Amino acid sequence: MKYMLLLRVPQRPAEGTPEWDQMGVEFGAAKQAMESAGVLVDCAPLAWTDSATTVRVRDGQTLLTDGPAAEIKEHLGGYTILDCADLDEALKWAAANPAAVTGSVEVRPILAP
Repeated sequence: MKYMLLLRVPQRPAEGTPEWDQMGVEFGAAKQAMESAGVLVDCAPLAWTDSATTVRVRDGQTLLTDGPAAEIKEHLGGYTILDCADLDEALKWAAANPAAVTGSVEVRPILAP
């Protein structure tokens, strides 16, 4: 079964800082562990929310808004797609993700067509 981990983080450290480098080490280790276990399908960080554009269509008109769809304290910082035996295994990997320490990791099954 495939699961998507939606990584929500409060904010990213500035590039080039020790915190930025540490974040790279932590996420790199988590990625390597999932690859070694054979469960990683895909993963990637997302650009920060200041680059987002939200699209809504209302009454046939396209409305564009700069920024994310909702103002929240945690932002969608990336995603991971796993192929796990069951939800319990996916939850184990979610708990091992560095985003779970400073933010949250939402786990959702991917529905097969």
